[in-house]
Amino acid sequence: MTDLTGLTIAQAREKLTTKQISAVELTEAYIGAIEAANSSLNAYVAVTPDKAREMAKASDARIADGNAGALEGIPLGIKDLFATEGVHTQAASHILDGFKPRYESAVTANLWADGAVMLGKLNMDEFAMGSSNETSHYGPVKSPWRATGSHEDRVPGGSSGGSAAAVAARLCAGATATDTGGSIRQPAALTGTVGIKPTYGRCSRWGIAAFASSLDQAGPIARDVRDCAILLKSMASTDARDTTSVDREVPDYEASVGRSVKGLRIGIPKEYRMDGMPAEIETLWQQGIEWLRDAGAEIVDVSLPHTKYALPAYYIVAPAEASSNLARYDGVRYGLRVPGGNLAEMYENTRAEGFGREVKRRIMIGTYVLSAGYYDAYYLQAQKVRTLIKRDFETVYADGIDALLTPATPSAAFAIGDQEMNSDPVKMYLNDVFTVTVNMAGLPGLAVPAGLSGEGLPLGLQLIGRPFDEETLFAAGSVIEKAAGSFAPARWW
Repeated sequence: MTDLTGLTIAQAREKLTTKQISAVELTEAYIGAIEAANSSLNAYVAVTPDKAREMAKASDARIADGNAGALEGIPLGIKDLFATEGVHTQAASHILDGFKPRYESAVTANLWADGAVMLGKLNMDEFAMGSSNETSHYGPVKSPWRATGSHEDRVPGGSSGGSAAAVAARLCAGATATDTGGSIRQPAALTGTVGIKPTYGRCSRWGIAAFASSLDQAGPIARDVRDCAILLKSMASTDARDTTSVDREVPDYEASVGRSVKGLRIGIPKEYRMDGMPAEIETLWQQGIEWLRDAGAEIVDVSLPHTKYALPAYYIVAPAEASSNLARYDGVRYGLRVPGGNLAEMYENTRAEGFGREVKRRIMIGTYVLSAGYYDAYYLQAQKVRTLIKRDFETVYADGIDALLTPATPSAAFAIGDQEMNSDPVKMYLNDVFTVTVNMAGLPGLAVPAGLSGEGLPLGLQLIGRPFDEETLFAAGSVIEKAAGSFAPARWW
């Protein structure tokens, strides 16, 4: 890892603007880091060094001409869920084998328009379905973090595990990610990085492979709160091609970093104190409360009574939408095709071979809850519960609460191949217990590293905000970040 890959986006931007370094130099440093580390970490499923060098040269030319964009020359990794024109885009699934789209996703197009450089495509759970990055067709991502004195490989979280691992290991300056039930915030928390799921509709979903359309939202994973704010400013936009995109001006998120939180009312939801929650998670939560109180925020106990129904409702709504969205992968137009005796058999063979075990499980759950006789009992009920969850948040915010503070995950990262986790899907799903409510209500949520576990592994806290009030989250998140201090994994790869 060179000194250049140690720069944050804000630091690199300053050095590029003042011409202390060139975009080509910065890009070459990251290409070298990827070449040295990716065989160990498996964070990238496709690396694009030639394209990166070409984009970096163009950035240097624009900087020389005084036409630099907001992210000019900053090398980024892109989650494999985002369509990138002419470049591997497979959602880490075998069923999209060889697919290279002829179009660019709205989010990545925004980044390139602001001068960012693409290093490659990042590993992920297949079709974003997973909490550990173990469901990828390309194999699991290894976290750059290991427990103190241990050589055991840990998960980086999911589904954006490649994004989180690459940022933590300094294999990109920042990364795109997506969050359907916690897939930005959970991996960020488990790798000591910062991740934000913006308000639903803040970033366009156009050109992102769909998992659950009413829950999916793109956002960044970065090294610190400021970098996260810088990336979100470029990623967010109004887009007529996405009917859920909100026509609302994108604020200067970076300006809110370091802003005073004096007078803010921070809610502490009692329902997030789960049975069996490790003592170190409770201790971390209390520490976060004290940090915000010391910074001048008012701490208020609040209640979100329908929280206990969020996880079961989520695992009805999300698979139902997935079963509908993934019906398009049939082996006819693109991707994998496995021959059969007739068209129906070809569909069956292609899907059987193309989809992994977890994706098949969720498609079957989703198809079941949408079927005749079960739609009213399951799907309709889950949507009613979703409305109640959203109302809980609205009630709390109407009472003058500015943001909520909760844990981000129920534990530190577990081992890759953990038998208890992998033999029981429900236990794996419980990793999302603190994050799914945010997606069900369409709210913004920020995960910030706040400390280390007894084993020396990262732990994070989550801030939940009002709709389109990401700025308050960045302000409060920077307070926690400053108080917690910085920490990075010891290099072993």
